[in-house]
Amino acid sequence: MTTGNFTVIENQWIMLKDGTRMAARIWMPEGADSNPVPAVFEYLPYRKRDGTSPRDESTYPVFAAAGIAGVRVDIRGSGESDGVIDGEYTPRELADGCELIAWIAAQPWSNGKVGMMGISWGGFNCLQVAALKPPALKAVISIASTVDRYNDDIHYKNGTHLSAQLSWAATMLAYQSRSPDPALVGNRWKEMWLERLENEPFFMEEWLEHQRRDDFWKHGSICENFDGFPVPAMVIAGWADGYRNTPMKAAEGMGDRVKALIGPWVHKYPHFAWPKPRADFHGEAIAWWNRWLRDEDTGVENLPQMRAFILDGPKPALRRDIEPGFWIAKETWQPPEMQCFYVDQFGSLQDGMPIAGAHDHNAYLRSPLDTGIAAGEWFTLKPDAEMAGDQRIDDAGSLTFETAPLTHAVDYLGQPVLTVELACDGDWANLIARLVDVHPDGTATRVTFGVLNLAHRDGYAEPKPMERGKKTQIRLVLDACGYRFGEGHRIRLSLSTSYWPMVLPAPSDPGLTFDLASLGLALPKLGDHQVITMPEPANLDPLPKYIELAPGKTSRRVERDMTTGETRYHIYEDTGLFEHPGTGFATQDIRDETWSIATDDPLSMAGVSTWTCIAKRENWSVKTISISRIGCTATEWLTSASVTAFEGETQIFQKIFEKRFPRDFM
Repeated sequence: MTTGNFTVIENQWIMLKDGTRMAARIWMPEGADSNPVPAVFEYLPYRKRDGTSPRDESTYPVFAAAGIAGVRVDIRGSGESDGVIDGEYTPRELADGCELIAWIAAQPWSNGKVGMMGISWGGFNCLQVAALKPPALKAVISIASTVDRYNDDIHYKNGTHLSAQLSWAATMLAYQSRSPDPALVGNRWKEMWLERLENEPFFMEEWLEHQRRDDFWKHGSICENFDGFPVPAMVIAGWADGYRNTPMKAAEGMGDRVKALIGPWVHKYPHFAWPKPRADFHGEAIAWWNRWLRDEDTGVENLPQMRAFILDGPKPALRRDIEPGFWIAKETWQPPEMQCFYVDQFGSLQDGMPIAGAHDHNAYLRSPLDTGIAAGEWFTLKPDAEMAGDQRIDDAGSLTFETAPLTHAVDYLGQPVLTVELACDGDWANLIARLVDVHPDGTATRVTFGVLNLAHRDGYAEPKPMERGKKTQIRLVLDACGYRFGEGHRIRLSLSTSYWPMVLPAPSDPGLTFDLASLGLALPKLGDHQVITMPEPANLDPLPKYIELAPGKTSRRVERDMTTGETRYHIYEDTGLFEHPGTGFATQDIRDETWSIATDDPLSMAGVSTWTCIAKRENWSVKTISISRIGCTATEWLTSASVTAFEGETQIFQKIFEKRFPRDFM
């Protein structure tokens, strides 16, 4: 298909050395055969045919019009590519990526220079592939990613077990169970589909075999060798997303090879992300590619190393479309100067360092096990109930300490740090710290938070139990933030021992005793900076419109049974049924997920995530239903999953997974 000054190749087969046939969609600039062009490569398991086609069609035509080819490839075993996926960021996936880059660079239309980009999975693997140093790869743009797969992803965080681990395993089980499109692969579609259904893994089984930060998680964590990272990287994140630490960590680890950009966004590309303001991602990216793939003097190497949006006191809301705040730039990012606070004898936060023995004030806390229902989701896709709500709900089950109303605004950028001495009467427990902005009317906005499994207090490779009843020094680094506390607002520190359902509970619930005289909170000062203007995208509605055959629906509900003491957290997401106007391929994905817990029994915790995936066109339809579960005993994680597949209304396949895993200090 030819559009304007570029051509879209709907499906290009790329044969790997082992005979695996990979499926690519390519946006080719006009005249590339006679005047070779650079290429940008994106490499995902989310199906170019339907899963990422809206965002692909919002970006790659713009690149192609600027003379940059776009090559979007389905990972082995996904979409229309042959084979079966074998996990996240595996050596085979990364090796395939290097081979694909070499193929792109060798094409007659290529100038031999390749960039790689992506968000989330694609943001991860572009960093990981770059670390392998394929010769043709000259630069990357990584969005919503991580440099540390153990501590800054959806599996484990500082030794705690995130519920997103089940949610993500359920998502991938559903995604990888979907059929390829017969219009592209022909009569092989059913054979390919059955091969995937029979052999695809339930990812969570592998993740639960590695509950410590071992070699499994070190693989693909580029923080293991920042010095070996060879190419310039633009690293982008959003404050409303779980992946907010990476730009700072990358800048600190890789120095001037990195340009960092952090906006107010959820887990989306900046040119169509919420909440606004958005950023002109296309303009930023084209300048980046032209500099590193064409050797043009676009000035990107002279950009400030850190550009960030400083939130100016947003309030929780049912939907946060636009955030108040301002853009700043720092020429060089360095760990910031910290402003310290301590807790006085009256329980207030005061400016200054804690003084040992200043008062004898201990506080015992055992939060209700359903503390955390206002946390939102770790992985956010919409600026609604997926974002954190009014923190007064969770503060009721927390220890809270706050300043007097501020006499002037204060600005912070970086990662806060909590230090405290505490005692635990169990082998371990979870500690959660939240930094909260208390507005003059009492509304409470979560600014950032941190979590820690106390068995991992001295490291994540060799956890060890607490010495029961013994006072122990704890240091907890919270996630990064960029925030202004306004005049008349109060800074609140909230501590809890539960953060459900985001964090799964420890097997016992002993509570914690805090030595408040030892408590210190250090907040990262914004420091020297420039206030800047960030260009916004010219196209305010960049995503293409598909044909709506059935509307979508979303809801989140919390239910408390006052007779049994059980709390249930229910998530329902229906994409609706939409048909691509150019291909006639229609898809619908429905997620129905429930978490439950009795407020006095951590072993009652259970989660179940059901996905229904539908694909159809005239005279053809398929459907899969996948169900993923997790429960626990005091010593084991209990997991199960099933996949059932239908051709039309006829069931053609079913598979069941069931496995138990010892709890390893978790």
